[in-house]
Amino acid sequence: MSPRSPSVNEELRRRSRERILQATVDLIDAHGYEATTLGDIAERAGTARGLISYYFPGKRQLLQAAVHRLMHLTLEEALERELRTEDGRERLARAIDAVLGLAVARPTLMRTHMAGILQAEGFVQCEEQQRLAFLLRDTVARYGSTDVDTDYPLLRALLMGTVVALLLPGAPMPPARLRWELFQRYGLDWEAGMPPGGGPPDGMRVLRPSSGRHDLGQSSRSK
Repeated sequence: MSPRSPSVNEELRRRSRERILQATVDLIDAHGYEATTLGDIAERAGTARGLISYYFPGKRQLLQAAVHRLMHLTLEEALERELRTEDGRERLARAIDAVLGLAVARPTLMRTHMAGILQAEGFVQCEEQQRLAFLLRDTVARYGSTDVDTDYPLLRALLMGTVVALLLPGAPMPPARLRWELFQRYGLDWEAGMPPGGGPPDGMRVLRPSSGRHDLGQSSRSK
């Protein structure tokens, strides 16, 4: 049997890595971080335990990579769904809704992810995170930011803070109110993106889109 080509080996490695990341998401979402072992993940992914250590230095780094991959895929699907649009306002609304929707759909996973970021290991700069960052930066640029290097980290921080508020044990805030706050900040119409049923929170007015391009922080700085 002739040896596999480098391209075939690379594709096999890519698939193996993705199976590990998907297994991590599935198991930790179902059973929690502490109850999930690397051996469990390897068994679920159908791979050797040692291969996980080859790709990832530890369990916490594996979790961050797995969640960043999930966030990237979720955001990509939201931005490119039908009807696809190049409108920056609509794409920003979809991005916000995708992140909030993920927190609502997978609270255990996202709470564990946020807790890990705040621990000593901090924020892991992995290739999955870079793909997620590219999509968010592109969304910021399409919205009309004149300073993407400043406005992208601000959007990221606001989304992270919103996820924390949504998942705070014992004192979570309603998703609709958090969505309204973000939409208010960026001047987005409530009906943009993927609005939840029931309309905006009581007493909250519905914004209508204005024309033209915007600096991403214009809505809040102009007040």
